[in-house]
Amino acid sequence: MLKKTSFNREHSRLGAKLIDFGGFEMPVQYEGIRQEHTAVREHAGLFDVSHMGEFFISGEDALNLIQKVTINDASKLTPGKAQYSAMCYEDGGIVDDLLVYMLAKNQYMLVVNASNIEKDFNWISEHNNLGAELVNRSDEIALLALQGPSSVEILQKLTDTKADEIAFYTFEMGSVAGENEIIISATGYTGESGFELYIDLTKADPIKIWKGLFEAGKDLNMQPVGLGARDTLRLEMGYALYGNDITRETTPLEARMGWLTKLEKESFIGKKALLKQKENGIQRKLMGFEVTEPRSIPRSGYTIENEEGTEIGFVTSGTQSITLNKAIGMGYLSLEKAIEGEKIYINIRNKKAEAIVVKPPFLKK
Repeated sequence: MLKKTSFNREHSRLGAKLIDFGGFEMPVQYEGIRQEHTAVREHAGLFDVSHMGEFFISGEDALNLIQKVTINDASKLTPGKAQYSAMCYEDGGIVDDLLVYMLAKNQYMLVVNASNIEKDFNWISEHNNLGAELVNRSDEIALLALQGPSSVEILQKLTDTKADEIAFYTFEMGSVAGENEIIISATGYTGESGFELYIDLTKADPIKIWKGLFEAGKDLNMQPVGLGARDTLRLEMGYALYGNDITRETTPLEARMGWLTKLEKESFIGKKALLKQKENGIQRKLMGFEVTEPRSIPRSGYTIENEEGTEIGFVTSGTQSITLNKAIGMGYLSLEKAIEGEKIYINIRNKKAEAIVVKPPFLKK
């Protein structure tokens, strides 16, 4: 039985095509991926991302637990700040990527991927020998993402919080559409300006906020957006997707996440393996590429070859970029080929399509 978010009836009312995503019935598209993608790039779009998981960690050892299970340095956070991070297994493989929010002293919220909620909660619980309080409130939190150039103007109609002063990776607690204690954050996944609204279902009415946003956005071409456009938007920015670009079999150092892997931290799960990998040198690297041949779309799992036909890597994500009107993708390449400007070949249904290695993002904002 698929889980349904608070907005499920609204999706059906709007004619969304609903699919199983991470055990949830979610909208993949409404009017169409191209139209929804363009709306976010040029105007605004509203996403239901309530399938994401939210864990709350509190107590005197809350920070110590987060430091133990994540690779970034959460001690740098102050109340009102958020941080992108990841969790690793002992061998350096990635458990999940996630966001860490510092709500107040000794109070944090972790936001994890929908398909990993149970796995992540069990993983953190297993390593919580510090006495921190850990609560999974995923079913009690609804989450909307308002993204696009018009997002500030739309949100400002519904809140007294100064939307344009919420900097990237910061958040405020405020009211939206008359509903209180909403976490208003700016950690988007599209490359556009925008906000995430965390709605505590025990304190606020999510439908009132949903309807308020559509009313506020109706003269600004705001549209509902499904997971299809969410994927094409994030890929144009080179943002990794768990299960595709980062997995149990990949490490942060291979996945171009070295910048958030704080190896100078005292200790965290996976540190020894990552230090060893850094010392020995990685053998492959996640890179972007642009396909130079028309009508050749790369897809996850396709092999990447050199000119001689030797396999040198594999595709993790691929699409036809709607904004750039060209086929783009990401994949792991052997280190000697993971160089900008290098010519590679994607094996698309047994035909070799020429591509050029690029460093994401594909869309320069």
